[in-house]
Amino acid sequence: MKRLKDLMTMKEEKEKITMVTAYDYPSAKQAEEAGLDTILVGDSLGMTVLGYESTVQVTLADMIHHARAVRRGAPNTFMVVDIPFGEVGVSESYDIKQAVKLYRETDANAIKAEGAHLTDFIKNVTRMGIPVVSHLGLTPQSVGVTGYKLQAGTKEAAQQLIKDAQVVERAGAIMLVLEAIPSDLAKVISETVTIPVIGIGAGRHTDGQVLVYHDILQYGTDHRPKFVKPYGDFSIGVPALTQYREEVKSQAFPSDDHTYKKQIMSEVEDHD
Repeated sequence: MKRLKDLMTMKEEKEKITMVTAYDYPSAKQAEEAGLDTILVGDSLGMTVLGYESTVQVTLADMIHHARAVRRGAPNTFMVVDIPFGEVGVSESYDIKQAVKLYRETDANAIKAEGAHLTDFIKNVTRMGIPVVSHLGLTPQSVGVTGYKLQAGTKEAAQQLIKDAQVVERAGAIMLVLEAIPSDLAKVISETVTIPVIGIGAGRHTDGQVLVYHDILQYGTDHRPKFVKPYGDFSIGVPALTQYREEVKSQAFPSDDHTYKKQIMSEVEDHD
């Protein structure tokens, strides 16, 4: 398993860090077998695998349930888990309690919190011994205010984002995710902070990249953001299921090749 020091070394040596967002045992198992450096159990699981309308509906119980499955599938991969909307930024005692619960019950290597306003949270849980990854730029838990669009598109907003990145690093963040920001700004931030910077829709100059497993494989996804490049095609699922339905209806399945050959009823009758 890669440790934080290994990821820091990768940044220093300019070796790109690979991260995939995965939500269950089989996807995590594949990610580990493929040699991905890190796995993020993102609260995007709400829309991707649970059918929620947004990440706002995701609960701490949801995150714990899925992160446990990911850990079972990838026991030797650095795993980061999102702390969901409503479970942080409430009060110091509540925030710490929820962070400890998430960290302890998932066996995560770090938890991730969205927004520069959570510097006190980062400081407090870091003192507890919990590593925190910060997420800036487009933060899905805040899309009700910001919308799904490019962030930091003005000079003032770009300058503020650079300051925010420095602030969360000083607060103790071990890593930074930058989403949907101009690539030249992401380059400046990556060079400004000493912690690894992982980009999604932030260009090639960050220290690493993250994409969602389902987006990479076109698995059950209808919308493809500009920054997503598919590497496989799981859309064959519907034709395969259609063929299965037709073969059952026509009695082509199961064939003799898919049937146990042992005959038992004659023995039952003989016994009678």
